[in-house]
Amino acid sequence: MSKEQAKEEFIKLLFERCPTFRLHLEAHHVESEEKERLKKEDELRRTLEQEAQQTRQRELEQASQLEEQRKKRDEFQQKQIQDALNQQTYPQFKAYAEQQYKDNRQAQDELIRQLQEQHFQQYMQQVYNQQIVQQQHQTKSSMEQQSTSQLPSVAHPPPSPVTNGTNKMDETKHDRSVPFQNQFESLSLNTPLQPPTNNDLSGKQESIDDNDTESNPAGELAMINDDGAREYPAILPANMWTRKDMKEFKDAVRKEKDAVIKIGSGETVTVRVPTHEDGRCIFWEFATDYYDVGFGLYFEWSKVQSNTVTVHVSDSSEEEDEEGEDGANPEKKDIEKGSSSSSNKQPKPYQDEIVPIFRRESHEDIYAGSHQYPGHGVYLLKFDNSYSLWRSKTLYYRVYYSR
Repeated sequence: MSKEQAKEEFIKLLFERCPTFRLHLEAHHVESEEKERLKKEDELRRTLEQEAQQTRQRELEQASQLEEQRKKRDEFQQKQIQDALNQQTYPQFKAYAEQQYKDNRQAQDELIRQLQEQHFQQYMQQVYNQQIVQQQHQTKSSMEQQSTSQLPSVAHPPPSPVTNGTNKMDETKHDRSVPFQNQFESLSLNTPLQPPTNNDLSGKQESIDDNDTESNPAGELAMINDDGAREYPAILPANMWTRKDMKEFKDAVRKEKDAVIKIGSGETVTVRVPTHEDGRCIFWEFATDYYDVGFGLYFEWSKVQSNTVTVHVSDSSEEEDEEGEDGANPEKKDIEKGSSSSSNKQPKPYQDEIVPIFRRESHEDIYAGSHQYPGHGVYLLKFDNSYSLWRSKTLYYRVYYSR
């Protein structure tokens, strides 16, 4: 008997003498196969996890590289924008710094650097605000288009309302692309990133008759288009900033003549500053004691008779009377008495609003600004205290021009 035959005979005998041993061997075999299967599944799971982790790591590295490239690109673009803004504003800021620190070159450079940095931050903030508004406007437009496409079609749409041959929709058209306050108060320049300003800052039109051409004092500054409307040159936004050296500024202003004005309660002070034939830009600075004051800047298209700066004080009732005379609520004419005396008055020169009147915390900071001459005319610096019923304000101001 061979060795192999002996093993087989022994196994047969073992199974006959101990039948439960077969069940034990079969269970052991199944258990071994199950352990092997779990081991393979665990190895496969670990391999898949390692591959997934490596994939995530590569994605994170790619995202980090893209983010770093985007940051570098944004920094490069911001550096280009800042360099362009600094190049445009350097002559104005230099002239302003020379007025503040005449014999201190280091202080001039530091002030110019601070003004340029503040100018850049406000400019970028304005750009971000404009992008947000444009995105909101696009989202609103897309929602309106979707809602309109879902509406059922009308067999006979109603006719569009027309008054005197003019569609009313033209009367309600306005620009929502730029926030109203940021557009005027921020430091914007005429750069490619600056979107077109709204109709209040662009060249304005005023319908006139042919007989009004001779009576308009600013007629030589305007142009007549084909529709018979008078167009005025476009006006750039103003540059505005603040300073903290309040005590030094007030001490210097007190030494100047007629540079400190007391504005009574309910009054508005208008400082008329004609453009100078040798100047290209106007600068202003002002501050108050203890309380704020309203400030706005306007430009009057009129002939410059002299270079004298004048101050006009008016109360709220005078302002309302002037608005009534301008045609907001014109007085009805009596046919029996004839036309009113106001019809014989010369029409007032046209004015452009450069900075709207807002309350400024001028008791905490010195408010300063500059504006490039749009042409020949008169700047109107309005200091408004009409909202104050009891308090008068002490105003310290200074106005000059640069070549």
